[in-house]
Amino acid sequence: MALFDLPLDELREYRSAAIEPEDFDAFWSKTLQEARQHDLDARFEPVDTGLSTVQVFDVTFAGFGGHPVKGWLTLPAGADGPLPLVVEFIGYGGGRGLPHEHLLWASSGRAHFVMDTRGQGSGWGGGGGTADPVGGAPAYPGFMTRGIDAPENYYYRRVYTDAVRAVEAARSHPLTDPARTVAVGSSQGGGITIAVSGLVPDLAGIAPDVPFLCDFPRAATITDRHPYREIGLYLKTHRGRTEDALRTVSYFDGVHFAARGRAPALFSAALEDQTCPPSTVFAAFNAWSHEDKAIEVYDFNDHEGGGPFQQAAKLRWMRSYI
Repeated sequence: MALFDLPLDELREYRSAAIEPEDFDAFWSKTLQEARQHDLDARFEPVDTGLSTVQVFDVTFAGFGGHPVKGWLTLPAGADGPLPLVVEFIGYGGGRGLPHEHLLWASSGRAHFVMDTRGQGSGWGGGGGTADPVGGAPAYPGFMTRGIDAPENYYYRRVYTDAVRAVEAARSHPLTDPARTVAVGSSQGGGITIAVSGLVPDLAGIAPDVPFLCDFPRAATITDRHPYREIGLYLKTHRGRTEDALRTVSYFDGVHFAARGRAPALFSAALEDQTCPPSTVFAAFNAWSHEDKAIEVYDFNDHEGGGPFQQAAKLRWMRSYI
């Protein structure tokens, strides 16, 4: 697909028309307060992976509703002091996979925590192991319309809450340094990263790549590629529900979390990306409230974005922060 969105000079000035709910902060304050009524109960079980350069822990912690959420904590072998921490969130349909799929950040001398995404882990990679025990109203297959009848029921309320608790769990390990914590992720993981940045006030930085879950009103109409298309297909059947659906997703829009971003940020966007159109990425980037921000732009790439080139960019960028 050739370039289909706004020209780059217009992208750099684009602002989303997404409307922030008046009770946005109150909604999330109450959500996290309820989650923290459950003991975090973070457990770290050593795993024999056959890898000699890293030490891996199978992690379980209490997420939304006290539900058990899985993760991997990977440390450089022989680590004996608090390490800078990278917390990673996974793209749509993927899970935490297998430990040997996640070696980059530990290889750089940092602790690495990867969160399993509840109910996912069956679309690609090494799979996942976290159930989503919450039911919901009728939804189009996928995750984008699960519980879209109300913000309190929406799937990503549970996921974003899990993600905040994941940061808390990773920071609770004695070999991680809470003061040197960066959140990263691509696609859905990038969208979760942005949400976490608006809910966790003391991150050292974030790096969302081609982030999903941003500028919902534009995304749902500019692309017919999944996952955003799930919303249109739901509304194709549930006629007259557009206003209600957009109200629900407004509580989960990365644009509104970006306006609360308190840490340095490195974004990336790809100009041929039909999955997460570049205007939706720039909507979050342009709303980012911290003055220390940058965006890598990949002119002729689709949703793969910068791939290994962006990983190299993050390695360079991260040296300044953790």
